[in-house]
Amino acid sequence: MKSIYKKILLWAFATMVISMIGFFAVTRSIEMRLGINDLFRRTQILELDQIRAAYESGGSRQAADFIERMKHTMGWSSAWVLGPDNRDLATGADRSDLIAEVAGRWQRPVDTKHDGTVFALRSPDGHYTLIAGSTVPFEPWTFLPYYGLILLNIALLCWPLAWHINSPLRSLARTVDRFGQGDLSTRAKSKRRDEIGELARSFDRMADRLETLLTAERRLLQDVSHELRSPLARLSFAAALLNTEPDRQKAEARIQKEVGRLSTLVGSLLEMTRAEGDPASRQFRTIQIQDLLRDVVDDCSVEAAARSCRISIESSEPASITGDEELIRRAVENVLRNAIRYSPERETVTVRLESSEGSTKIEIRDRGPGVPEEQLSEIFQPFVRVDDSRNDATGGVGLGLAIAMRAVRLHNGWIKAKNAEPGLRIMIGIPQTAS
Repeated sequence: MKSIYKKILLWAFATMVISMIGFFAVTRSIEMRLGINDLFRRTQILELDQIRAAYESGGSRQAADFIERMKHTMGWSSAWVLGPDNRDLATGADRSDLIAEVAGRWQRPVDTKHDGTVFALRSPDGHYTLIAGSTVPFEPWTFLPYYGLILLNIALLCWPLAWHINSPLRSLARTVDRFGQGDLSTRAKSKRRDEIGELARSFDRMADRLETLLTAERRLLQDVSHELRSPLARLSFAAALLNTEPDRQKAEARIQKEVGRLSTLVGSLLEMTRAEGDPASRQFRTIQIQDLLRDVVDDCSVEAAARSCRISIESSEPASITGDEELIRRAVENVLRNAIRYSPERETVTVRLESSEGSTKIEIRDRGPGVPEEQLSEIFQPFVRVDDSRNDATGGVGLGLAIAMRAVRLHNGWIKAKNAEPGLRIMIGIPQTAS
């Protein structure tokens, strides 16, 4: 059965049926243990002895009065007490035919031809017989309509419960189907506070992340196609001029320059992809940040010297974090190289390390032209450059800060930029137990 709605109704119905069976079984067991049936039998024998005593002391009239009182007290619809000759003690009528119908079925409900359902009891000496009829049914099957009414009421009560559970699940299924067909903006927007509502909100959060990722990937593909188009066109043009250019060395240098740009672009893309690669491939261990910063500064010192600037390190106290050393190194190195790239000659690029309770902060500042305020939040996006015209001078492809941001976020950290007037300040915060 595929419908949870039907499953809930059938489950509730089956539960009620099983509960009734269990109730009957427990009731029967209690009756047997307490001897309720035997107590009922002894009560009837006592009533029969009282009627016989009334008859023996006062005759038929007193017996008839006593029987009438017993009918009213016990709720009998009719009652007869028969003597040894099967005659009614109250009226003297011969009831041998009734005795024949109940014979052998004492203390059990008997359906008679003229008197309806009766039960009969004989005195211990076998001389007197009590036969009583009742408006209350004796057979269990006569109660089935009442049981059916109970089951119907339960089904009616379970129907809104089933709808309450099934309706939001169907709505969520339709939302998931629309999302799977490409409608990335669709959301469940559930206001329920139970597990179904939490499931819907989990889907909405997942949809938000997927929409962000898919949108970013689409933009990345568009940017990659745009970035590859220009160097490939120039490379094709330079190759075509190779046979006609008088200065072949100049043409070959042009080709090598464009090939280098393509290699840099492809390498940066691969680096950014690896930053979000298989989590199982990451190697998290304790990293001494001071040692890592010194290594990065040593690696970048040649590039800084080529631009006639220098790098200084300011550290308040030793700091360490838990993370992937290669990813952290890549993030810091990309930010530092970006600062060197835009630093004026004979200026200092400052690397500052601060450690607070639970986190480590790395700040890298240059004294270049800075970034327009409206673009500060965009410089960490792939292929974003503040001034495309200076790409030839810097050699950047707009991926260094994007790679740094992804590496930092993989460590549950943050990265942001702020104008320092003069220059640009990039701040990186990483929890000491990043994982």
